[in-house]
Amino acid sequence: MTEIVALGDSLTAGYGLAEGEGFVPQLQAWLEANGVAAKVVNAGVSGDTSAGGLSRLDWSLTPETDALIVALGGNDLLRGLDPATTRANLDQILAKAKARGLKVLLIGLPGPANFGPDWKTEFDAIFPDLAARYGTALAPNFLAGLGGPDPASLQTLMQADQIHPNAEGVKKIVANIGPQVQALLSE
Repeated sequence: MTEIVALGDSLTAGYGLAEGEGFVPQLQAWLEANGVAAKVVNAGVSGDTSAGGLSRLDWSLTPETDALIVALGGNDLLRGLDPATTRANLDQILAKAKARGLKVLLIGLPGPANFGPDWKTEFDAIFPDLAARYGTALAPNFLAGLGGPDPASLQTLMQADQIHPNAEGVKKIVANIGPQVQALLSE
């Protein structure tokens, strides 16, 4: 059975959701329903930045790990951290994954406009640039499965904080990302 480690933050960890409703258990169920023999390990920590993910990467991976999902950067952007720092941390994570021969899916998030256009441009370039550099699969936006830009349509898919998806929102995210994970494992 293929082992996938999902390294991330609260979006990966399942913040605010009942057991079984978060990203990892729903992805596990989606893979099983689609005939993929894989075990998804939750290495998501709420509040974690790309630096935190980097610091715990080595102990999150085991000799049995075959693939890695990297879904970090959300807390970096919420805190307005320098995109160069986020890039450097993710670069190191991907370099370590490549050195181990792991298949990788890098999942990004679009930067907000409130830190200015230069910050947003620099942040938004991180994920496609690193995916191209390391030849990893890329899901440009973790939240893309939630639908279009209409904020009102998103409210029913989000928790009260309007940052974290609810169980139904996670289901839509997994329906969007699941096929990319399946394709990654069949490479």
